[in-house]
Amino acid sequence: MPKLQVSNYFKQMLSKDGEISGKEREYIKDKISSAAFLIKSIHQRQRTLYKVAESIVKLQREFFDRGIDHLRPLILRDVAEDVCMHEATISRVTANKYMHTPRGLFELKYFFNSGVSRLSGGAVASESVKERIRQIIKDEDPEKPYSDQAMVEKLREENIDIARRTVTKYRESQGILSSNLRKKPVWRPKKHKEHSDLHFV
Repeated sequence: MPKLQVSNYFKQMLSKDGEISGKEREYIKDKISSAAFLIKSIHQRQRTLYKVAESIVKLQREFFDRGIDHLRPLILRDVAEDVCMHEATISRVTANKYMHTPRGLFELKYFFNSGVSRLSGGAVASESVKERIRQIIKDEDPEKPYSDQAMVEKLREENIDIARRTVTKYRESQGILSSNLRKKPVWRPKKHKEHSDLHFV
């Protein structure tokens, strides 16, 4: 992380007696003190951000090693307890911050998501379910797209217990149209009837 410091130029000015007035000296001292406080606050925020990012990597290790299917449900409290800070602090620190990873660039808020129950117990991250819905739709037959209810049944085959309204919400959050609007008509040439009454000369 970059290290900030006050320019030595101003400290040198204070060390030269007689070159600046008492009023100027007090002004410079006041500004150096303010700068030192700001720098201390920035360094503290940097250390906090680093600790939070380190905790996210630890708690979401499976995601970084194996991909989005292994993203786990995570809430602010989990990280707050891990780094011994208040939830509000974690929320402020992660706002509008991003992490550059081998799997791409992610907003830190991306790693905090609710869980969807598995039929056999446990939970899967909502972002993983959203990605699975996207993949199902990507691989569907464009002539016979999956309805939201059909996706519910397909996800249950994969041990994910989800309601149809939740599938609808996740689909719409990704800007994906309903099955009726996704259906693509396929053009087929019309078969022409053979004429048996043709005469050849």
